[in-house]
Amino acid sequence: MITIDQIRRIVPGEEAARLATAQYDRLLAELEVLEPGDWDTVTSCSPWTVADVVRHMLGAAEGHASIRESLRQVLHGLRHKADHGGNGLDAMNALQVADHASLAPVHLVEALRAVAPKAVRKRMRLPRPARRITMAMDPGGSTAAGMPPSLTLGHLFTVVLTRDVFIHRLDIARATGRTVRLDGEGEGRLVADVVAEWAERHGEPFLLRLTGSAGGGYASGEGGPEIELDAAEFCWILSGRAPAPHPLLETRVLF
Repeated sequence: MITIDQIRRIVPGEEAARLATAQYDRLLAELEVLEPGDWDTVTSCSPWTVADVVRHMLGAAEGHASIRESLRQVLHGLRHKADHGGNGLDAMNALQVADHASLAPVHLVEALRAVAPKAVRKRMRLPRPARRITMAMDPGGSTAAGMPPSLTLGHLFTVVLTRDVFIHRLDIARATGRTVRLDGEGEGRLVADVVAEWAERHGEPFLLRLTGSAGGGYASGEGGPEIELDAAEFCWILSGRAPAPHPLLETRVLF
C-alpha cells in the first residue's frame, strides 16, 4: 500500500516526454488495427465518432506543435464559446474536428504520426515562466461537475495533455469493443499521478485499491472509506465520463 506522499509526481523532464510519446505510440498502433466500420462508431464523447475523436487529437497536436496554430484555435474558442454553452474549449475542439473532416482514416493516422513527435517536443520546452500561467476552466458546455476551476500551463502541457490521449484511447476501445494495453511503467505512472492529484483536491482519508496492470494500492490518513475499482474505470469516472459510485469520486481531475 502506497501513501499519497510517497507518489512521485510527474514533472517536466525526460519522464514526462517519454510518457507522452508512449501514449501517442500506443494510440497509433491501436488505430492501425481498426476496421473500416469502426471509424463511424459513436463514442462516449457523443456526438463524436471514433474518426472525430482522432480529428480532435490531430488538431490538438497541431496546436501544441505550432504557436501560430495554437493561437488560431484559442481565439476561435473565445469568439465562439457562446455557441457551445459558454465553453471556449468545446468551441476549440469543434474547430479541430471540423478542420479535418475531409481526411480519410488512413490520412488522419498518417498526419497524427507525423505531428505527434513535434507536439511532444514543443510541450516539454515550455519556458519556465510560462508554466506558472494559470488559465480558468469554463464551467459550461461539456465540463463535468466537480472539475478543477483552473490549471497552470505547466500542468496542462506536462501531464493533462498526455492524460487526454490516454482517456481518448479508452473512448475508442470502448466504442469498438477492444481492449487497451495498459502497464505499470506507462499507464501505471499516469494513474498514480491522477490518484495523487485527486487526493490533494478532496483532502479526505481513504483506502483505494485499483485493480489491473496499471493499478495499485493507495492510502491517505486513517478511518476513511475503502474503494476498489479497475484502474481504467477509476480514470473513466474521474474524467466525468461516468457517474461517481462514491462521494469522494465526485471530485474530478482533468484529462
